[in-house]
Amino acid sequence: MRLLILVDCYLPSHKSSAKLAHDLGVEFHRQGHEVTILAPSNGISQNFEVSMENGLRIVRVRTPRIKGASKLLRGINEVRLSSLVFKRAGTFLRKHPSDLIVFYSPTIFWGKLVARLKSLWRCPAYLILRDIFPQWAVDAGVLSRGLIYEYCRRKEIQQYDQADVIAVQSPGDAKYFANNFAHQRYQLEVLYNWTATDENSLPETQYRAKFGLQNKVVFFYGGSLGVAQDVDNILRLASSLADHSEIHFLIVGDGAEAPRLRKIIADNNHCNILMLPPVEQREYLKMVSEFDVGLITLDRRLTTHNIPGKLLAYMNWAMPILGSINPGNDLFELIEKAAAGFCVENGQDEAFRIAALKLALDVQLRVRMGKNARSLLERTFSARAAAQQILKAAPRLSRK
Repeated sequence: MRLLILVDCYLPSHKSSAKLAHDLGVEFHRQGHEVTILAPSNGISQNFEVSMENGLRIVRVRTPRIKGASKLLRGINEVRLSSLVFKRAGTFLRKHPSDLIVFYSPTIFWGKLVARLKSLWRCPAYLILRDIFPQWAVDAGVLSRGLIYEYCRRKEIQQYDQADVIAVQSPGDAKYFANNFAHQRYQLEVLYNWTATDENSLPETQYRAKFGLQNKVVFFYGGSLGVAQDVDNILRLASSLADHSEIHFLIVGDGAEAPRLRKIIADNNHCNILMLPPVEQREYLKMVSEFDVGLITLDRRLTTHNIPGKLLAYMNWAMPILGSINPGNDLFELIEKAAAGFCVENGQDEAFRIAALKLALDVQLRVRMGKNARSLLERTFSARAAAQQILKAAPRLSRK
């Protein structure tokens, strides 16, 4: 089968969506399929570039910067995304049809391009939906209900309408759709995030020694630093544990909130917090393996459900999970049922502190929960399981 994976960034981007697309593509290829990954890039000079990487055909299309741009520029560039990609790579796409389009959201602006490709190739499309936008932005206070919200809402629905299957990332998001889109009759299924479970030839890193953390229990947070994450949550936790010299916090990532967070750490002389910029994916994966506890934080105002991609790297390296997340999130049941860590509701700072201390002071508890986390990954979050689920849907979609 010929498969197109459509995603808004690809390696060497450090974003989790780039790694997810790579791991899924490699697994499809391993199972004998012809895979093309198409992604925008602001790092090339031609209209588009084609390369073969790990057995995958990678098509990078020149676009203005999206990830890391200001909110205004990012919005403008994303609105133009579908039109610009087809304008610059349309000749290639006409000559290289696919039997199934697998498109990844965010972004919400693939709808127009997917509609065009479905018409051109007479094939179905499978949407992997990871963020329910603009709803989460309203929940987090980033966006108010007005003209911009209504425009984004139309684009969101346009994208859903082009999907023969919408794969949400948790049972909670499936319930959200049932409550909010009952009249649309979308075909839904739950597809958990995934990762390759056999990473090889990773670079050696020495971050623990480099930053003098050899005798510390290090709580690690890696990934996006945006409003939805409420990383202030981690700063409050670190402050409450400042008198425990054996505990340290390491934050690695970037995002809209990063400059403000760096200033808070500097202004308040948080000696038990180190904040680093993002690193290349393979180095990041090895970096994670050096530390002790994986941190997850989500704004308590979110009404949609999110299973962050960072969770997969933590579980891959058998790290116990410590989460402070929005009420009702499916992570409560997943993590607690597997005994893979502790989750509390965001805002319950004392419960967060107590759970952190339990993990910091009991190495055997960390080891036991870390092993359980790795087992949970292999059962539920493997690239093989994700690829098989998508491929199982393909024959059914082609008959629609």
